[in-house]
Amino acid sequence: MSVFQGRRINFMATPLEKARKNPDSMKAKILQSARKLFGRYGFHGTTTRMIASDVGIDISTLYYHWGEKGDLYESVVLDMNEGMRTKLIEVENMIKGRPLAERLQIAIDEMVEYLFDLPEISNITIFRYFTKNRHESNFDKRLPEFISDIAYSMGLSENRAEANASTKMMVLTIINSIHNFVSGESFFLPMLGISRQEYIDLTKDTVKFFSLSDFLQLEKVREEEKGLAG
Repeated sequence: MSVFQGRRINFMATPLEKARKNPDSMKAKILQSARKLFGRYGFHGTTTRMIASDVGIDISTLYYHWGEKGDLYESVVLDMNEGMRTKLIEVENMIKGRPLAERLQIAIDEMVEYLFDLPEISNITIFRYFTKNRHESNFDKRLPEFISDIAYSMGLSENRAEANASTKMMVLTIINSIHNFVSGESFFLPMLGISRQEYIDLTKDTVKFFSLSDFLQLEKVREEEKGLAG
């Protein structure tokens, strides 16, 4: 509690904050199950009964801990994207001060590994792209800011607050390529006839192959423009 203008105010932790604080709690178990099932079936294909059954609880217990399905889904999306933001800050610290080619290679390697470890992120993202009757989330309103964060972390934008449209499109090209390979693993892997680790390594190489030359060319153009302006 804190005192503000003579009044005592209770700052109540959200269900998501409580789940993070205690990974062994029932809230955390429900959250992890929801991430898995929403990633597998999407928002509309997943029911609260499916989540409750997966955790081994009754429906009333799920509602007690998380409320309606939309509330739980919102928390899943928020949890995933805050995890992504934490990972991007980690990547940003790793690549700071390096040449563009190195920044991109390291960033792509790190994000590919991260997303293959947590495939529900890519699966839910793909569902949200292509499901016309998707459940709206507050995160949708923050998506431009999130893309700008990625651009800044990868060294593609000098402004964390707002990357320009062309830079955002470049970021989307890289991130969407990774999402597609992660989400399509069960389809592509048998087609290629290789091991999972080979598939992950090949995803890294492929995304870098189609990204690096264009980004390096862009950097060259920007440097030339700076020279002319100077």
